[in-house]
Amino acid sequence: MKRKHHDLEVWRESMDVVTDCYRLSADFPSAERYGLSSQIRRATVSIPANIAEGAARQTTKEFIQFLYIARASLVELETHIEITRRLSFCGADTDLNERLDRLFAKLNQLHKNQTSFKPQEPVKGTRMNSVTSPVSRLSSLVANDYKVRDIKLADLGRQRIRMAEEEMPGLMSIRAQYAPQQPLKGVRLSGSLHMTKETAVLIETLVALGANVRWASCNIFSTQDDCASAIAVTGIPVFAWKGESLEEYWDCTLEMLTHEGMKGPELIVDDGGDATLLIHKGVDMENGDKWVDAPGANHEEQVIKDLLKRTRSERPGFWKTVAKDWRGVSEETTTGVHRLYQMMEAGKLLVPAINVNDSVTKSKFDNLYGCRESLADGIKRATDLMIAGKVAVVCGYGDVGKGSSHSLRGFGARVIITEIDPINALQAAMEGFEVKTIEEVLGEADIFVTTTGNKDIITYEHMQGMKNNALVCNIGHFDNEIQIDQLNEAEDVVKEEVKPQVHRYKLGNGRHIYVLAEGRLVNLGCAHGHPAFVMSNSFSNQTLAQIDLWKNKDTYEKTVYRLPKKLDEEVARLHLAQIGVKLTTLTQAQADYLGVPVEGPYKPEHYRY
Repeated sequence: MKRKHHDLEVWRESMDVVTDCYRLSADFPSAERYGLSSQIRRATVSIPANIAEGAARQTTKEFIQFLYIARASLVELETHIEITRRLSFCGADTDLNERLDRLFAKLNQLHKNQTSFKPQEPVKGTRMNSVTSPVSRLSSLVANDYKVRDIKLADLGRQRIRMAEEEMPGLMSIRAQYAPQQPLKGVRLSGSLHMTKETAVLIETLVALGANVRWASCNIFSTQDDCASAIAVTGIPVFAWKGESLEEYWDCTLEMLTHEGMKGPELIVDDGGDATLLIHKGVDMENGDKWVDAPGANHEEQVIKDLLKRTRSERPGFWKTVAKDWRGVSEETTTGVHRLYQMMEAGKLLVPAINVNDSVTKSKFDNLYGCRESLADGIKRATDLMIAGKVAVVCGYGDVGKGSSHSLRGFGARVIITEIDPINALQAAMEGFEVKTIEEVLGEADIFVTTTGNKDIITYEHMQGMKNNALVCNIGHFDNEIQIDQLNEAEDVVKEEVKPQVHRYKLGNGRHIYVLAEGRLVNLGCAHGHPAFVMSNSFSNQTLAQIDLWKNKDTYEKTVYRLPKKLDEEVARLHLAQIGVKLTTLTQAQADYLGVPVEGPYKPEHYRY
């Protein structure tokens, strides 16, 4: 549909909004003292720029596309102003807030007036042209380089992202501190991590730091479709939707690793190590390794092998080209870190890596306190099950197991732990938990949760021995903790879908069990994962790790590093004010007595919190 150039009403509304934006610029000087002036400038300038560019377009569709970006910039502007206020412990500016409200109302009305526009839904599996720079991403949506379920969910996603930003003070502070310096300027960065609202804040932080980002989820069930759409409409390439098949998942991983000109990433944010695995296996294949030509041990392994064989014919030499430019990876989770250390010890690690998982502000917060809230949330959203009074078995008492055990006990469950490690077992016993083997409790327990990061924790034989209607789920990263493939392939087992990610199995012995999220992460498959506040800790570490990798790209060796304790403490410090924590400060005499600096770090590297 062509827009009429004499549509004066639309033009007047557009110019009114532009005028309001420029009036806001009068408040720029007051933001200097907060360290957020550059972010506020960028968001504010983006609003009239996109309205003006949209108004100059010939079609209503194009006009509305630029209005989408203008509204997203306005949400960002409001967020930065709110963060400025909080960080500065100052009250709200009533006049400024009223002007922002008026501006939002005008943009919404301008959008509403264009009733004939319907956003085009993307077609999964179609390769689009890349939008390669932060500037072009913020000024054009013509090149739709994304695969999401429904782009029309973007407005809801943006509102939820804004809520996450308000609960992520550490990550937003790091964005404010480093964005003016652009430490990742022009870096091709790929991310394989759950596409949630919290991850959206991480993505936009990396973009604010200058990176050219492409993203995919690291789990077929963990994507929040509205948040993926909100990222896509800003022009950041994202390839994720909830309920992907394994074939689609690995195709999305390949898309995420493929930057403009068939180049690979220079940095990777990984969660579980799938992106790292694919590159290493691709390089091995191009070096003559025959692993891809042997039958896969399971369905997913065969999918990976088929994908690599396809790249061998369609993109000869691709993986070696990727490896040549790749400069580092930061890894989010326990299982992915295990993979990194295995490759390092075998002398096969291609790049320097940072173990984010073992930062204290990740493992002791995300793994422990995150699981303490999100495990029960996932079970209850999926089943509405009364947990109180039931017997729950938690396999493993590491940080994830500790959080999961306390989650269930907090709802009144009688919790039993299984463990291989005598130290963890002793910890569990001294916390008041029974510690038994899984074989001892099969006919007793109502709920089984795996948390170990290992494979075959609950076997098909174990499931056959469970009581009728037992509930089985996993909160470890991969689905191989529970023998789901063997369960699905058993001839005398009948599988029934109750609802997405909830399945009832009738076993050959006549009993039934329920399996959540097909053995994958229950808190993300059946709920929304960890709360934003605790993810701010993890993603602050991820961002600092990416900055560190790029800064030291010419000096780091091909080994696994950890962030220094001083940065760990700083990440924690950034979260204290929001929850009303006030630290005591050492006197110089006290610091000298302990042999530590007044400002920290306060503990040696070997200290176990």
